[in-house]
Amino acid sequence: MEDNIIEAKEEQLKIRLDKIRQMEQEVLSREKVLKEKDKSKKQILLRLSPGLWNELAVWAEDDFRSINGQIEYLLAECVRRRKDK
Repeated sequence: MEDNIIEAKEEQLKIRLDKIRQMEQEVLSREKVLKEKDKSKKQILLRLSPGLWNELAVWAEDDFRSINGQIEYLLAECVRRRKDK
């Protein structure tokens, strides 16, 4: 009786472990895709005044973005709006 319980628990643990391994593979796959996308981005040096930097930092935090992400978003929005004119 006790052996059956242990075997059943072991089976449940194996199933959970398999699910965790699948999830880990999905995460690794997604990370690889994101890294490939990041490699394709151009890097630039941008000098900003401390005041503008602080304003962007607050705005980025409000939008749950990094400062770089916020700057990229704002630039993309400006380009989109310019194209819409």
